[in-house]
Amino acid sequence: MIGTLYGVGVGPGDPELMTLKAVRIIRKCDVIAVPAKEPKESFAYKIVSAAVSEIADKELIGINIPMINEREKIIKEHENGAHLIQTHIERGKNVAYLTLGDPTIYCSFGYIARMIEAKGFHVEYINGVTSFCAAAARLSLPLAEWDETLHIIPVAHKMGTSLSYEGNYVIMKPSGHMKEVKELLNKTDFMVKSVENCGCSNERVYSGVDEIPDDAGYYTIIIAKQVKS
Repeated sequence: MIGTLYGVGVGPGDPELMTLKAVRIIRKCDVIAVPAKEPKESFAYKIVSAAVSEIADKELIGINIPMINEREKIIKEHENGAHLIQTHIERGKNVAYLTLGDPTIYCSFGYIARMIEAKGFHVEYINGVTSFCAAAARLSLPLAEWDETLHIIPVAHKMGTSLSYEGNYVIMKPSGHMKEVKELLNKTDFMVKSVENCGCSNERVYSGVDEIPDDAGYYTIIIAKQVKS
Protein backbone atom coordinates (compact mmCIF):
# COMPACT_ATOMS: atom_id res chain seq x y z
CA MET A 1 0.00 0.00 0.00
CA ILE A 2 1.05 3.59 -0.69
CA GLY A 3 0.21 6.42 1.67
CA THR A 4 -1.26 9.87 0.94
CA LEU A 5 0.21 13.29 1.66
CA TYR A 6 -2.26 15.79 3.09
CA GLY A 7 -1.60 19.53 3.31
CA VAL A 8 -3.65 20.44 6.38
CA GLY A 9 -4.52 24.06 7.07
CA VAL A 10 -4.68 24.55 10.85
CA GLY A 11 -5.90 28.14 10.82
CA PRO A 12 -4.26 31.38 11.96
CA GLY A 13 -3.72 30.66 15.65
CA ASP A 14 -6.93 30.01 17.56
CA PRO A 15 -7.33 26.22 17.91
CA GLU A 16 -11.13 26.67 17.72
CA LEU A 17 -10.69 27.83 14.12
CA MET A 18 -9.41 24.42 13.03
CA THR A 19 -11.93 22.66 10.81
CA LEU A 20 -13.53 19.36 11.70
CA LYS A 21 -11.96 17.88 8.58
CA ALA A 22 -8.49 19.04 9.60
CA VAL A 23 -8.94 17.38 13.00
CA ARG A 24 -10.16 14.15 11.39
CA ILE A 25 -7.27 13.97 8.91
CA ILE A 26 -4.66 14.63 11.60
CA ARG A 27 -6.15 11.90 13.77
CA LYS A 28 -6.07 9.37 10.94
CA CYS A 29 -2.53 10.11 9.73
CA ASP A 30 0.43 8.05 10.92
CA VAL A 31 3.01 10.80 10.49
CA ILE A 32 2.83 14.55 11.11
CA ALA A 33 5.18 16.73 9.05
CA VAL A 34 5.86 20.15 10.50
CA PRO A 35 7.66 22.97 8.61
CA ALA A 36 10.25 23.55 11.34
CA LYS A 37 13.55 22.09 12.50
CA GLU A 38 12.02 21.36 15.91
CA PRO A 39 8.41 20.27 15.27
CA LYS A 40 7.14 20.67 18.84
CA GLU A 41 8.44 24.24 18.96
CA SER A 42 6.52 25.33 15.86
CA PHE A 43 3.45 27.57 15.97
CA ALA A 44 1.45 25.10 13.84
CA TYR A 45 2.18 22.18 16.17
CA LYS A 46 1.14 24.21 19.23
CA ILE A 47 -2.18 25.11 17.57
CA VAL A 48 -2.93 21.48 16.79
CA SER A 49 -1.81 20.16 20.18
CA ALA A 50 -4.42 22.38 21.84
CA ALA A 51 -7.20 20.81 19.76
CA VAL A 52 -6.03 17.29 18.92
CA SER A 53 -4.54 15.48 21.91
CA GLU A 54 -3.72 12.46 19.73
CA ILE A 55 -0.89 14.37 18.08
CA ALA A 56 1.26 13.60 21.13
CA ASP A 57 1.35 9.95 20.04
CA LYS A 58 2.14 10.62 16.36
CA GLU A 59 5.48 10.24 14.64
CA LEU A 60 6.81 13.75 13.94
CA ILE A 61 9.16 14.83 11.18
CA GLY A 62 10.61 18.31 10.85
CA ILE A 63 10.80 19.94 7.42
CA ASN A 64 13.33 22.78 7.34
CA ILE A 65 11.81 25.76 5.53
CA PRO A 66 14.21 28.70 6.04
CA MET A 67 12.75 32.22 6.04
CA ILE A 68 15.07 33.52 3.32
CA ASN A 69 14.77 34.89 -0.20
CA GLU A 70 17.52 32.74 -1.72
CA ARG A 71 15.50 30.61 -4.13
CA GLU A 72 18.17 27.97 -4.75
CA LYS A 73 18.57 27.23 -1.05
CA ILE A 74 14.81 27.15 -0.51
CA ILE A 75 14.29 24.75 -3.43
CA LYS A 76 16.99 22.47 -2.02
CA GLU A 77 15.22 22.35 1.33
CA HIS A 78 11.91 21.64 -0.42
CA GLU A 79 13.56 18.73 -2.21
CA ASN A 80 14.97 17.42 1.07
CA GLY A 81 11.55 17.69 2.69
CA ALA A 82 9.81 15.97 -0.22
CA HIS A 83 12.31 13.11 -0.11
CA LEU A 84 11.79 12.63 3.62
CA ILE A 85 8.01 12.59 3.21
CA GLN A 86 8.29 10.19 0.28
CA THR A 87 10.13 7.63 2.42
CA HIS A 88 7.09 7.47 4.70
CA ILE A 89 4.33 7.33 2.10
CA GLU A 90 6.23 4.63 0.23
CA ARG A 91 5.90 2.54 3.39
CA GLY A 92 2.12 2.98 3.31
CA LYS A 93 1.93 5.74 5.89
CA ASN A 94 -0.38 8.72 5.54
CA VAL A 95 1.37 12.03 6.22
CA ALA A 96 -0.28 15.27 7.39
CA TYR A 97 1.80 18.36 6.58
CA LEU A 98 0.68 21.13 8.95
CA THR A 99 0.31 24.59 7.48
CA LEU A 100 -0.66 27.83 9.16
CA GLY A 101 -3.83 29.32 7.72
CA ASP A 102 -4.65 27.59 4.43
CA PRO A 103 -2.27 25.45 2.33
CA THR A 104 -3.22 27.30 -0.85
CA ILE A 105 -2.13 30.76 0.37
CA TYR A 106 1.63 31.59 0.32
CA CYS A 107 2.51 28.19 1.70
CA SER A 108 5.56 25.96 1.35
CA PHE A 109 3.29 22.95 0.99
CA GLY A 110 2.52 23.73 -2.64
CA TYR A 111 6.16 23.31 -3.69
CA ILE A 112 6.57 20.04 -1.83
CA ALA A 113 3.20 18.76 -3.06
CA ARG A 114 4.23 19.24 -6.70
CA MET A 115 7.44 17.30 -6.10
CA ILE A 116 5.51 14.44 -4.47
CA GLU A 117 2.89 14.41 -7.24
CA ALA A 118 5.64 14.32 -9.88
CA LYS A 119 6.76 11.02 -8.34
CA GLY A 120 3.27 9.61 -8.88
CA PHE A 121 1.97 9.83 -5.30
CA HIS A 122 -1.45 11.09 -4.19
CA VAL A 123 -1.74 14.52 -2.56
CA GLU A 124 -4.77 16.25 -1.03
CA TYR A 125 -5.25 19.81 0.22
CA ILE A 126 -7.34 20.34 3.38
CA ASN A 127 -8.52 23.94 3.54
CA GLY A 128 -8.11 26.06 6.64
CA VAL A 129 -9.18 29.52 7.84
CA THR A 130 -6.85 32.11 6.36
CA SER A 131 -5.13 34.67 8.56
CA PHE A 132 -6.59 37.64 6.71
CA CYS A 133 -10.15 36.30 6.95
CA ALA A 134 -9.66 35.73 10.68
CA ALA A 135 -8.26 39.26 11.04
CA ALA A 136 -11.19 40.76 9.13
CA ALA A 137 -13.63 38.89 11.38
CA ARG A 138 -11.78 40.06 14.48
CA LEU A 139 -12.08 43.63 13.22
CA SER A 140 -15.74 43.16 12.19
CA LEU A 141 -14.64 44.41 8.80
CA PRO A 142 -15.87 42.93 5.49
CA LEU A 143 -12.94 42.46 3.11
CA ALA A 144 -14.95 43.03 -0.06
CA GLU A 145 -18.55 43.95 -0.79
CA TRP A 146 -20.67 44.12 -3.94
CA ASP A 147 -18.29 44.90 -6.83
CA GLU A 148 -15.15 45.66 -4.79
CA THR A 149 -11.82 44.12 -5.81
CA LEU A 150 -9.52 42.60 -3.19
CA HIS A 151 -5.72 42.66 -3.59
CA ILE A 152 -3.42 40.52 -1.44
CA ILE A 153 0.16 41.76 -1.14
CA PRO A 154 2.98 39.68 0.44
CA VAL A 155 5.24 42.55 1.44
CA ALA A 156 8.34 40.44 2.00
CA HIS A 157 8.44 39.71 -1.74
CA LYS A 158 6.76 42.82 -3.11
CA MET A 159 8.45 45.84 -1.59
CA GLY A 160 8.08 48.78 -3.94
CA THR A 161 4.54 47.82 -4.87
CA SER A 162 2.20 50.78 -5.16
CA LEU A 163 -1.40 50.68 -3.94
CA SER A 164 -2.73 52.31 -7.07
CA TYR A 165 -5.26 49.68 -8.13
CA GLU A 166 -8.89 50.29 -7.33
CA GLY A 167 -10.18 48.16 -4.47
CA ASN A 168 -9.21 47.00 -1.00
CA TYR A 169 -5.90 45.57 0.15
CA VAL A 170 -4.68 42.87 2.48
CA ILE A 171 -1.01 43.38 3.36
CA MET A 172 0.76 40.29 4.68
CA LYS A 173 4.24 39.46 5.98
CA PRO A 174 5.24 43.10 6.71
CA SER A 175 7.84 42.24 9.35
CA GLY A 176 11.09 44.07 8.72
CA HIS A 177 9.40 46.42 6.25
CA MET A 178 6.75 48.01 8.46
CA LYS A 179 8.20 51.50 8.36
CA GLU A 180 8.10 51.50 4.54
CA VAL A 181 4.59 50.03 4.54
CA LYS A 182 3.34 52.74 6.88
CA GLU A 183 4.92 55.46 4.75
CA LEU A 184 3.15 54.01 1.72
CA LEU A 185 -0.21 53.80 3.50
CA ASN A 186 0.10 57.37 4.81
CA LYS A 187 0.15 58.55 1.18
CA THR A 188 -3.32 57.08 0.61
CA ASP A 189 -6.77 57.86 1.92
CA PHE A 190 -7.48 54.25 2.89
CA MET A 191 -9.12 53.30 6.16
CA VAL A 192 -6.46 51.11 7.80
CA LYS A 193 -6.82 48.54 10.56
CA SER A 194 -4.50 45.77 11.64
CA VAL A 195 -4.26 42.68 13.83
CA GLU A 196 -1.04 41.19 15.14
CA ASN A 197 -1.06 37.52 16.26
CA CYS A 198 -4.76 37.16 15.54
CA GLY A 199 -6.50 34.71 17.85
CA CYS A 200 -3.50 34.23 20.14
CA SER A 201 -2.95 35.24 23.74
CA ASN A 202 -0.62 38.04 22.61
CA GLU A 203 -3.05 39.42 20.02
CA ARG A 204 -2.99 43.16 19.44
CA VAL A 205 -5.43 45.27 17.42
CA TYR A 206 -4.48 48.58 15.79
CA SER A 207 -6.89 51.21 14.48
CA GLY A 208 -5.04 53.42 12.05
CA VAL A 209 -1.60 53.48 10.48
CA ASP A 210 0.09 55.42 13.27
CA GLU A 211 -0.93 52.86 15.91
CA ILE A 212 0.96 50.04 14.20
CA PRO A 213 4.44 49.75 15.76
CA ASP A 214 7.41 49.67 13.42
CA ASP A 215 8.51 46.40 15.02
CA ALA A 216 5.17 44.61 14.64
CA GLY A 217 5.82 40.91 14.04
CA TYR A 218 5.62 38.57 11.08
CA TYR A 219 2.06 37.52 11.94
CA THR A 220 0.64 41.00 11.40
CA ILE A 221 -2.19 41.50 8.93
CA ILE A 222 -3.04 44.97 7.63
CA ILE A 223 -6.38 45.66 5.96
CA ALA A 224 -6.66 48.84 3.92
CA LYS A 225 -10.06 49.75 2.54
CA GLN A 226 -10.94 52.51 0.13
CA VAL A 227 -13.15 55.14 1.67
CA LYS A 228 -16.28 55.64 -0.39
CA SER A 229 -17.87 59.02 -0.68
